[in-house]
Amino acid sequence: MPVNAIRPANFWRLSIAPMMDWTDRNCRYFHRLLSKHALLYTEMVTTGALLHGDVPRHLRFNAEEHPLALQLGGSEPSDLAHCARLGEEWGYDEINLNCGCPSERVQRGAFGACLMAEPQLVADCVKAMVDVVSIPVTVKHRIGIDRNESYDFVRDFVGTVSQAGCNTFIVHARNAWLQGLSPKENREIPPLRYELAQRLKTDFPELTICVNGGIKTSEQVAQQLQHVDGVMVGREAYHNPWWLSRWDEEFFGCAAAVPMTRELIEEQMVAYMEREAAAHGTPWYSIARHMLGLRHGLPGARRWRQVWSDHRMKTLPAREVAALAQQDR
Repeated sequence: MPVNAIRPANFWRLSIAPMMDWTDRNCRYFHRLLSKHALLYTEMVTTGALLHGDVPRHLRFNAEEHPLALQLGGSEPSDLAHCARLGEEWGYDEINLNCGCPSERVQRGAFGACLMAEPQLVADCVKAMVDVVSIPVTVKHRIGIDRNESYDFVRDFVGTVSQAGCNTFIVHARNAWLQGLSPKENREIPPLRYELAQRLKTDFPELTICVNGGIKTSEQVAQQLQHVDGVMVGREAYHNPWWLSRWDEEFFGCAAAVPMTRELIEEQMVAYMEREAAAHGTPWYSIARHMLGLRHGLPGARRWRQVWSDHRMKTLPAREVAALAQQDR
């Protein structure tokens, strides 16, 4: 049986979920400033985008983002193999296959959560990728589709796919309803059943099992880590990013050498905005949108967000906008 490359035991201990329109390279740079050790994921990139589109636009990232995983969307083994090879050539640390997205657009492409109904096809896709790369190939999936809530369904899916060489599964602990719910509703309405992810770890102790879905506090992370190997955090990491500043010490045993402050992070982001503008012509506001939660919960946070998101400021340099935001705090 093919085996993926070995990584440190805590490689998947804590990660930030791939989120469309959110976890682009600018967002990931911001998150890396806050946590040096959390595993970061790209937005889902379809095989078609890489086979027929602008590869550098989709795969370019900042060196500081490591460890970094590329999430692919597709269902054709040969296409996925080609794209996985591209991901490794570009320097990614992991290739992840999306078997969890329930959106109708993704379903029309015959990938995402609907792939869970075809575990042998997923196994073929995984094997095709494992055979051509030396980095880990992982799968992110749901615990079931539609109203099939049988544990046997997800157990058999993981068992089949693991035989193709996938050693790591990120389990979004909700069913995906392929009809009748929007992607947002699919993140909220099907009930969370963490116990199924924990049961997978019991039944497959040799596999790395990570859990995703609805986790918003350090206490919840710590509780899950008593039962599974890793935790993936989604929207809470985006809306309340300062939480990430505690992760390295709390979950990786690595205290920051220099005390971290929100002001320091903002200054580093302004410097990054200036570099991106000079190197690639990237407007500062397309970067600033990712850090609007930095002062979440603090007095003056609303006004600070308003300055950084004020369209009338777009003609000003980022450093002038930062000065205005500081004045109004």
